[in-house]
Amino acid sequence: MAEPVYHLRRKEREILDKSELFSIMSSSKFMTIAMCKDNTPYLVTVNHVCDQDAKAIYFHCAKAGKKMDFLNANPRVCGEVLEDRGYVAGECDYDYRSVHFSGKASTVAALSEKKKALNLMIEKLEKDPEEAKKAFIDQSSLETVVIFRIDIESMTGKMRVP
Repeated sequence: MAEPVYHLRRKEREILDKSELFSIMSSSKFMTIAMCKDNTPYLVTVNHVCDQDAKAIYFHCAKAGKKMDFLNANPRVCGEVLEDRGYVAGECDYDYRSVHFSGKASTVAALSEKKKALNLMIEKLEKDPEEAKKAFIDQSSLETVVIFRIDIESMTGKMRVP
């Protein structure tokens, strides 16, 4: 049986431009990912970085734990980033932009891709990225860090902006 197709009820709020969707994803500090294992859902918020050219999202995690167990059991994920633009006084409403995505998560094995992901994360998060890169990116860290890559299969966006 085919999965139903849902359409945005308020078309004027839909974000269609893929560059804008990636811009929202790239500028957000956090991303929430939904996973499922043995018919049990799990939701987690992580920091992340986007690679628009690869249509991928990277995040890191511990070698063992709940995220790892869920992703190893079922790599299918969906998630959301939210850009909170604040409450609109007198309108009982909120201004925001959000992106929902779905895709498949996999661990990154290639040291070159791990290095790329870590470089992107540090450039996004650190005030002095070059010092942080020297301190945190070396052969040992590349061999031990666990990086996940989510290959984005679909993205939708919605906004409420005056």
